[in-house]
Amino acid sequence: MNRPLPPYVNRDLSWIEFNRRVLEEAQDADNPLLERAKFLAIVSSNLDEFMSVRMAGIQDQMKAGYTKKDFTGYTPAGLWKRLIKRAGKMVQDQYRTFREVMRGLAKEGICFRNINELNAAQTKAIDDYFYEIVFPVLTPMAVDQSRPFPLLHTRELYLAVLLNQEDQPPEEEPFFAIVQVPSILQRFVVVPGRTGSKKSEFVLLEDLIERHIDTLFNGYTPIAVHPFRLTRNADLTLNEEGAEDLLEEIEKELRRRRWGMPVRVEYAKGMHPYALQLLKEELELSDNMFEIDGPLDLSFLMRFSSSLPGYDSLRFERMEPVYPQEFEHSDDMFAVLRQQDVLTYHPYESFEAVNDFVTDAAHDPDVLAIKMTLYRVSGQSALVQALANAAEEGKQVTVVVELKARFDEERNIAWARQLEKAGCHVVYGLVGLKTHAKILLVVRREQQMLRRYVHVGTGNYNDNTAKLYTDFGLFTSHPVIGADASALFNEITGYSSPYEWKAFGVAPTDLKEKLFELIDREKAHAAEGRPARIIAKMNSLSHQEMIDKLYEASQAGVRIDLIVRGVCCLRPGVPGQSENIRVISIVDRFLEHSRIMVFHNGGEDEVFLSSADWMTRNLTRRIELLCPVFDSSLRRMLLNVIELNLNDNVKARELLPSGTYVRTPLEGDPLRSQFVAKRIRVWKR
Repeated sequence: MNRPLPPYVNRDLSWIEFNRRVLEEAQDADNPLLERAKFLAIVSSNLDEFMSVRMAGIQDQMKAGYTKKDFTGYTPAGLWKRLIKRAGKMVQDQYRTFREVMRGLAKEGICFRNINELNAAQTKAIDDYFYEIVFPVLTPMAVDQSRPFPLLHTRELYLAVLLNQEDQPPEEEPFFAIVQVPSILQRFVVVPGRTGSKKSEFVLLEDLIERHIDTLFNGYTPIAVHPFRLTRNADLTLNEEGAEDLLEEIEKELRRRRWGMPVRVEYAKGMHPYALQLLKEELELSDNMFEIDGPLDLSFLMRFSSSLPGYDSLRFERMEPVYPQEFEHSDDMFAVLRQQDVLTYHPYESFEAVNDFVTDAAHDPDVLAIKMTLYRVSGQSALVQALANAAEEGKQVTVVVELKARFDEERNIAWARQLEKAGCHVVYGLVGLKTHAKILLVVRREQQMLRRYVHVGTGNYNDNTAKLYTDFGLFTSHPVIGADASALFNEITGYSSPYEWKAFGVAPTDLKEKLFELIDREKAHAAEGRPARIIAKMNSLSHQEMIDKLYEASQAGVRIDLIVRGVCCLRPGVPGQSENIRVISIVDRFLEHSRIMVFHNGGEDEVFLSSADWMTRNLTRRIELLCPVFDSSLRRMLLNVIELNLNDNVKARELLPSGTYVRTPLEGDPLRSQFVAKRIRVWKR
């Protein structure tokens, strides 16, 4: 007799399933070879973050002696063992795919060589590169009684070196040293082409250093050289309540992150047992050690694949974002927005419209104030410069900079200081909450009155990720949205009593309750025999109460379609629990990042854009935003995109009750939603 399935899928096991879907894109022979290499890089980067955050958290629980089961039925120790097993299997599959992709690239003339395969002229060229460029930045670090084991930086590549001294008896233990492979240099070294050959040839930097390792240890003989890599706990532990200056407190924590507890070690296949044992003892790790059959840290393939000139046939067809047609023929964006709301869909439409909106506001003499949230910003942000210009021109500029955006803390600190220097009022958000809402407010004086213009987005104000992620942005001058926007900034930046939102749902105060009310309304429609349907698109779904609420709606007869790219703890298709719920995930060229919620409302569809996934942290520990789309034509556009996603039969995978994913069956003509949207811009029909 089959045991009944538990009601929830574990969050971390679901994440492993997501990263496997990314790996499947690297394995897909229909994808161009250099794009497959990029997906291999994404798998590595994803695993790095998973190990440094999620696995690190489980490790902390185990060390604290925590044995209580989570709501999915796992203890920390039981989950740790299962995750290591699944991650290990994934890494094996990743490197099997890596070798396949490298064989394919070699057939196309892109070759990584062993140094002993090079001819004399090529060998001389890379040797010269070593002595002129590499050797001066190398630092050998011996480990002995007078020189303790060095601080190893997280996610950096090192060489473990074993040496014998001249005339050393063979029974004595070898000497041990570490050499960091400098991350300031490209991981792949270009090799001059052979005479008459059109091939592009490369060697790995660590192989070049290994070739010349004896130059770093005069008087010693290297007997073994093997790469390894450490991942540390990257979570920040902030005492926000007791911090006098949040910025300074975060800077202190960033320095402490260098000493985060070791979580994982990756090491090259065949590492000398003595070196491996020494690493285990020094780093106090035993069961999260990954033997790698190939180059460590395949994230370098992202830069490698992007930097190769002349191989466009091995990439996706180039796509140039178009400027939103509503703004294209007008030099006054405010005039356009007084007549209509505008919806933009990135990356198909250019993020330049957002940059232009802020730039125009900065130079417009009638604009009095600009207020904006910044969570993750690009390295060369035109938005930040425009905000600084606005402040220098005397406008009141308020910027809520989230200093706790994981792995972007240092960049955001730099932006905060630059904005303050320009005269902006910089706010770091509220104690205990991350500001994750994406909102921009411009206040403009027009004919003896003030008008508010608002932009609300599902993604970050980052022009780089806007080329890689699918996200929506809503430009509007709707007075109700404008009033709510002003109230939101007042709550973030000052003292304000709870506001009765006219349009918004805002976490952590009432977003969850608003969503529950909308779900309950669909249940009521179903109970009265009217069509009832919910469609929700997001990145992750893991909040237990929300899942239970969706189960209730399913049992009441509400048809529910969920498009969840990553983690999904809801178990669909279980009789008596979730038979009316379907869950799909789309993994394709662009990262599906938008959050859209549709409630059928008896035939009067209500459509919302949101910054929030349905996770505990989003609904209870972050400032998040749910914004209605009032314009009927824009609602239709969003429903068009949703229907494209739901009908995708090429890159969509469906979640089974077991917690595994299968490709949706190819019925009828192939429909790849991202490529259809790119080709004919159907969302604006």
